[in-house]
Amino acid sequence: MLEFVFNPKSVAIIGASDKPGKIGFILVNNLLKEGYKGKIYPINPKHETLLGLKCYPSVKEVKEEIDLAVIAIPAKFVPGVVKECGEAGVKAVVVISAGFKEVGHEGAKLEKELVEVAKSYGIKLVGPNCLGVINTALHLNATFAEKIPPPGRVSFFSQSGALGVALIDWSIENNFGFGKFVSLGNKADLNETDFLEYFGEDPDTDIILGYIEDVKDGRRFLEVAQKVARKKPVIIIKSGSTEAGARAASSHTGALAGSDRAFTAAFKKAGIIRAYGIKELFELAEIFKSGKLPQGNRLLVVTNAGGPGIIAADAADKLGIKLDPMSRESIEALVKKLPPSASLYNPVDVIGDATSERYKVVLEQAIKDEIVQGICVILTPQAMTDVENVAKVIIETNERTDKPIFASFIGGEGVKGGVKLLKEKSIPCYEDPLIAITAYRKLIDFKFFKERPVEKIEDIEIPPDAKERVKVILETLQDAGVRAVGEENSAKILQCYGFTFPRKKLARTPDEAVKIAEEIGYPVVLKISSPQILHKTDVGGVKLGLRTPEEVKRAFEEITLNAKRFVPDAYIKGVVVCEMITEGKELILGVSYDNTFGHMVMFGLGGIYVEVFKDVSFRIVPVSRSEAIEMIDEIKGKSLLEGVRGEKPYDKEDIIDKILRLSQLVKDFPIIKEIDINPYIVKHQGGVALDARIIINY
Repeated sequence: MLEFVFNPKSVAIIGASDKPGKIGFILVNNLLKEGYKGKIYPINPKHETLLGLKCYPSVKEVKEEIDLAVIAIPAKFVPGVVKECGEAGVKAVVVISAGFKEVGHEGAKLEKELVEVAKSYGIKLVGPNCLGVINTALHLNATFAEKIPPPGRVSFFSQSGALGVALIDWSIENNFGFGKFVSLGNKADLNETDFLEYFGEDPDTDIILGYIEDVKDGRRFLEVAQKVARKKPVIIIKSGSTEAGARAASSHTGALAGSDRAFTAAFKKAGIIRAYGIKELFELAEIFKSGKLPQGNRLLVVTNAGGPGIIAADAADKLGIKLDPMSRESIEALVKKLPPSASLYNPVDVIGDATSERYKVVLEQAIKDEIVQGICVILTPQAMTDVENVAKVIIETNERTDKPIFASFIGGEGVKGGVKLLKEKSIPCYEDPLIAITAYRKLIDFKFFKERPVEKIEDIEIPPDAKERVKVILETLQDAGVRAVGEENSAKILQCYGFTFPRKKLARTPDEAVKIAEEIGYPVVLKISSPQILHKTDVGGVKLGLRTPEEVKRAFEEITLNAKRFVPDAYIKGVVVCEMITEGKELILGVSYDNTFGHMVMFGLGGIYVEVFKDVSFRIVPVSRSEAIEMIDEIKGKSLLEGVRGEKPYDKEDIIDKILRLSQLVKDFPIIKEIDINPYIVKHQGGVALDARIIINY
């Protein structure tokens, strides 16, 4: 049905006008001006003709079929007009009109009515409160933007109409081609996932770009994106990444933004490339326009200036791109043809007085060299540099190789002609080598993601009665109205799913605490036990490394006194005496819940500083084994787990196992909204959870 949105054989403009400056005038004029070859039906009861076209009082008066109706009338009349469209057999409508849920409660009611009418007639609805749609191949400009972009094979969906207008203007200025464009508006019916799916199947779209503020159905979005991003690069700006930005998103088109960390995790899971600004969006799109993918992550940099070459090398090293030297045969060939002062390794520096001939020598050798998997050509406009001829050499070389070639021509007026030649042939060219290398990394990532086998997520093996035991615990807590689950029950739930906790026992008096400590064996830990106190350290409710009966008695008294002082109304069950774990690294494992994408598993360095350093990673449930490995590799402190200063590495397999078990637990029991295991002590072999809390929803 979306074919009728982008490839209509006929378009009705409801609210057409003969007054320049009115949206109804612009919409009709845009269709005529761009040379849309389909039939155009202006709809306005006040006119018989409009801009040389027959004008109709209603869509019901048009006797021919109408594929698409574009509506630009006051909001209160829109549901009635859409009903007329349904009765006339219109396939799809684009509602330009504003005044719906973005303006408040009454607008939301009107929007709900609009959707109900459209659905009752099987009409696909774009908007309301949107800019419209464009298909450059069809010369269709069903928007109120003044011009359309040059034709291309990049398609774009945008939740912001105003941003869409700006991007169209930018694309014209920079000769950046688009195939299709759609403004989502309020997404009352069709949304980002519908257009992502359509563009994924569209034979005229090679690259998909998007701007979103929220996602309507996170699970469906993920499902579709994971399929599409394996076929075509999907590059999206997600705004509202800060608290202030999220508030702004909520007030713009009535969107309720999900948390930014959930979007980051979702994009990683789906293989979506995230851009953080408009310029970056197009810079990343440029690298994909040639359609070539590298066979690996080895890159050759060719430059006529040392400084930019070093910038490129530094960027490549930080991003894991290998600048291996060319083969011995290549270097020997270059020695014969380049001056002695040239650097022949990588970057290859053809030095400042290089003409296009030196670039040609290196590029000819590079495309034959099996070590080279991609080529970056850097140029600065020095006195001897024949910029346009260098561009022609790059173009000629590019036509004879499957290896991706991209450039960084640094300068202004001096390089303009060369940049123009390269972009006309869809060869990416950047003004900064750092940007060029960063974009190329995304090309490598896309190649790896595209070819990575789809990983089947197996259920974790747990004892036969484990699920039933957890079910009973949770139902008992629900019946009691408990939402914040204390350490004792949290531990019982996690133990059912394979977590280990230290030996421990509840003491109600100092003497009982001493007796338990002697049974367990010193040293011990004492922790306050209260359903009202979840963060025990914050209230002085934990004492570590107690080695004598006197220390245990004193700690018991201090802990209970602290608890009563900080939380006077708390019910104190007693003090838990625990085995002291004296070796291992402190981690944090947990689960949080996002309203858009559901449960996310968290992993990071733990202890009391986790909220300060925030060295954590997230993945959307269900988490696969490869995702669990990625989570560990992403944190800055991962080297601490590999063993430093001669110590043995810590048990990475145990961490992977526990991440997968948390994923399984919340998949089995969605009622669990949060889990916090902090710290989790990973040892050289195995690990143990020292403290845990769970939040349930009911």
